[in-house]
Amino acid sequence: MNSSLAIEWLGYLAGGLTAASFLPQVIRTWRTRSAADLSLGMLTLYLSSTVLWLVYGWLAKAWPVLATNIAIFFLAGMILGMKLTFGK
Repeated sequence: MNSSLAIEWLGYLAGGLTAASFLPQVIRTWRTRSAADLSLGMLTLYLSSTVLWLVYGWLAKAWPVLATNIAIFFLAGMILGMKLTFGK
């Protein structure tokens, strides 16, 4: 395996772990039906930054960055959706 391919796979591994870090919060929020302790402002800012990372990943053809942020956008979006739904 050449070094650039190894570096790219390192990016996928790091991104996968980063995205997976959202799973415990998604599961907990779903099970408890409570997102009271989660900041709406933080979730909104985080999703906004994720959109910018998606654009960057696409334009730079940085596939690990793009893949990571697609997964994070989906998971953080789920948390935001539950925050808005369960907060009512």
